[in-house]
Amino acid sequence: MALKTISTEALRAGMYVVKLHGPWLEHPFWRTRFVVEQDDVDTLRASGITTVDIDTDRGDDVGAGEAAAPAENAAVPAPSADADAPAVSAARVVADAPVLPTLSDEMARARLICDDGRALVEAMFTELRMGRTLVLDGAHDLAARIDESVSRNPLALVSLARLKTADNYTYLHSVAVAGLMAAVARELDLPAAQREHAAMAGLLHDMGKAHVPLGILNKAGALQDEEMATMRQHPAHGEKILREAGLDIPEVLHVVRHHHERMDGRGYPDALAGDALPMLTRISAVCDVYDAITSNRPYKAGWDPAESLRRMATWQGHFDVRALKGLIRVLGIFPIGSLVRLASDHLAVVIAAGEHPLAPPKVRVFYSAKSHAQVFRRDLDLAGAKDSIVSIESPKKWGFRNLEHVWMA
Repeated sequence: MALKTISTEALRAGMYVVKLHGPWLEHPFWRTRFVVEQDDVDTLRASGITTVDIDTDRGDDVGAGEAAAPAENAAVPAPSADADAPAVSAARVVADAPVLPTLSDEMARARLICDDGRALVEAMFTELRMGRTLVLDGAHDLAARIDESVSRNPLALVSLARLKTADNYTYLHSVAVAGLMAAVARELDLPAAQREHAAMAGLLHDMGKAHVPLGILNKAGALQDEEMATMRQHPAHGEKILREAGLDIPEVLHVVRHHHERMDGRGYPDALAGDALPMLTRISAVCDVYDAITSNRPYKAGWDPAESLRRMATWQGHFDVRALKGLIRVLGIFPIGSLVRLASDHLAVVIAAGEHPLAPPKVRVFYSAKSHAQVFRRDLDLAGAKDSIVSIESPKKWGFRNLEHVWMA
């Protein structure tokens, strides 16, 4: 494979595109590897995409005089006295890049973090319910481990932490939101100080629930108006708890108090809107909701991950668009654990993301939708397969429980 990054102005019909750069959620292409025709070229130039990667082994190359754009994150070679010295190619940059741990490699570390995180959050809740002041030393250490994990591979921790029971939801939810926030902060390339605070904010965002009666917190049904009013006090309780514990990080305290606010001002506890919500708080709202709706709760089963992202994208006025797009780029359009139907009429569960958010994922085929029967399990990389995803499916519709036993097997 001979990769080059070129501007869309240099793109010509007959070139083979392998990656699209730019505002990818706004462009009209759901394929990411294809030979472009002239209509595709015109559409790309009008879409806001500024550069693309092409494979010159599978399509046309740029012609003489057409400059290729510098590869993303590529080191620019120093000027040389030799005018004919070859430039560093995109393929060489990729080859020389540090090798990050695979998903399976990071899963082992992530399991320990999830176990330790659940135990720590449960212990903090217990201390608060006994009327003691919160001690945050362990939280600082755990937040650092969470941030390190997502820096190596963001999907390992966030995928594992989504797997909760109704009994441990409250504790693992905090770990999951910490991982999601840290990953999105990195994806959006926030300043270092904000990235450092993201995991801490996620880990502590629900501390105020320690002051909510367990009968309300674990109720297996809809809350009555008075119960909902009590539940909605938890952000303010959480801020007070952390201030009393000596936490003095304004961004973290803002997340704790305002993670249930909405961009249109219809959230709680203070009905803040728009510019009153800093980016870290906007990220917390997106991550908190995503983990909540994809998790099994005392009163409902979690939604499919891919379906959850699709629904969230339709909730006008709820989320900051940049934060939501950041979450989707972290997870991919089909997050790990999503149930999908293939063109072959098989059902499969997503087991790994593609090369980038729009790329087809890797799936594990395990069921025939036509015969309604289990089939021999096989793993399939849809990027190079003849099969493709035609729809997102509901596990509840098919009577599937514990799909994690399929994708984690």
